[in-house]
Amino acid sequence: MWDSGGVLLHTFCVLAITVPIFTLDNGLMRTPPMGWLAWERYRCDIDCQNDPKNCISEALFRDMADRLSEDGWRELGYVYINIDDCWASMDRDANGRLQADPKRFPSGIPHLAQYIHDRGLKLGIYGDMGTHTCGGYPGTTLDDITTDAQTFADWEVDMLKFDGCYSNAKEQEKGYPAMSKALNATGRPIAYSCSWPAYQGGLPPKVNYTQLGEICNLWRNYGDIQDSWSSVLTIADWFFNNQDILQPAAGPGRWNDPDMLVVGDFGLSMEQSRSQMALWAIMAAPLFMSNDLRTISSGARTILQNRVAIGINQDPMGVQGRRLLVEKSGIEVFWRPLSDKASALVFFSRRTDMPYRYLTSLAKLHYTHGTYQIYDVFAERELGPLKDSTDFVVSVNPTGVVMWYISAPADADQNSAHMGEKLRGPALHRKSDGILL
Repeated sequence: MWDSGGVLLHTFCVLAITVPIFTLDNGLMRTPPMGWLAWERYRCDIDCQNDPKNCISEALFRDMADRLSEDGWRELGYVYINIDDCWASMDRDANGRLQADPKRFPSGIPHLAQYIHDRGLKLGIYGDMGTHTCGGYPGTTLDDITTDAQTFADWEVDMLKFDGCYSNAKEQEKGYPAMSKALNATGRPIAYSCSWPAYQGGLPPKVNYTQLGEICNLWRNYGDIQDSWSSVLTIADWFFNNQDILQPAAGPGRWNDPDMLVVGDFGLSMEQSRSQMALWAIMAAPLFMSNDLRTISSGARTILQNRVAIGINQDPMGVQGRRLLVEKSGIEVFWRPLSDKASALVFFSRRTDMPYRYLTSLAKLHYTHGTYQIYDVFAERELGPLKDSTDFVVSVNPTGVVMWYISAPADADQNSAHMGEKLRGPALHRKSDGILL
């Protein structure tokens, strides 16, 4: 049974082992995928005459591949370069195959794939389960699925994001499983990202997460992220408000996807950027940046390249974390169990006025008896040993986080299963002193 850092884990063990695990049979994405994705930052900019550095073209993706391979990203796990919408020609070729826009991708996708592979990276591409993509380019109808899957394999693509514009529920019910089967049939390992649940409201009964785990490596549950704090917060709230449904669905090879990291763009402060990175790490979310790696600030780079935050996100046990507490003070506490009996805690502030000094103890957060080693992830320093019973104060900046990596204690009391039941239900809501379940 899994046990992290002496934390009472039985809830998570039950969730993990009572849900059938039928992962897509391609052996891919045993930890959440990491890389760079074009959409949020570059959208459907196809004006290469007036905006050659930022238009959707092979030059843009070569530039980003160079940055991932030369600026330390690849070694940290950021290995995917993902094309999104608006890459294709408006017409299929004479054999009915998709083809890249000849002006913006004059060398073709196979040549771009080779360029990316030569740099130790992987290429992702975009398709749509409908008559057209969301941007109005050729879609993949049911009759085209086998052809398009083989085309992507022939091009040596490594990942497919399959959107759902211009399709209906019945077509999606057939098309998403059919594409999974077709990709596997090509013989090339191609990771599969499904947008299916996002088009069906993201929740049961319309969404069957057991089935998604059988056919997809990751899936978009909710709407597109925008470059704003309100968007990040709305998405995070939806995921944690529905954590009892979403958390059991995730695991090695099958991930909930709250969408891209917008750290390094224009809408988030440094505090908010750390908050997105921390919450996405707690959620075991895919880490796909959508920014300009050619001009990214040193502050944003430091956040995105934080090795411990990445390590928490990439933990091989693959258990998605949860929100534990929602305080009247505006502080929320999140927790994720990790391998080697470690864990991660995030203290997050919704306040917008001033830093808040939050008083608690590990015992109050359901840690078992013991002395723990604490590492402050973004301050990048050891905080020393901390007993479970010792009260401590963390100062959390407005819209910011304090993120801790907590090592397992040598003296933890592991026989506290009854307390784990408190973590089975929704988040705890605390009023000053007492905990209200």
